[in-house]
Amino acid sequence: MEYRACVEELLFSSQVQHMKSIRHHPGVSCYEHSVFVSYVAWYLADRWGADARTAARAGLLHDLYLYDWHDTDAAHKWHGFHHADKALENADRYFRLNPKERGMIYSHMWPLNLTRVPRSREALILCVADKLCALRETLLCRRRK
Repeated sequence: MEYRACVEELLFSSQVQHMKSIRHHPGVSCYEHSVFVSYVAWYLADRWGADARTAARAGLLHDLYLYDWHDTDAAHKWHGFHHADKALENADRYFRLNPKERGMIYSHMWPLNLTRVPRSREALILCVADKLCALRETLLCRRRK
């Protein structure tokens, strides 16, 4: 299945579009990061015989926490440990998720959250895609400076 067909219904939703206004990694919006992760997860899942549609959808929604964690608000202090809960809550509220997508969003911060071990190939693929994309975004930002 083509990537765009997997995520089109989500991509233009107001919630996902709102992610464009949220800073994520240096010089990258939450939207840009999530689309990048979504595409890489889709690609890897397709190549490795996993559910590419589910990987693409969960990749797009994995950081749907909808706040700027760079703000000095005390509630954001442990963002790395807690944003998956908020992203899952929002994704579940606005979209119809399958159980595998829920598990993927919930566990995407593994191994930082050691107790949230990925329970499917797709969840592990999302973890890998998220870390690869974050690393690339961070390294490119340093190179630009």
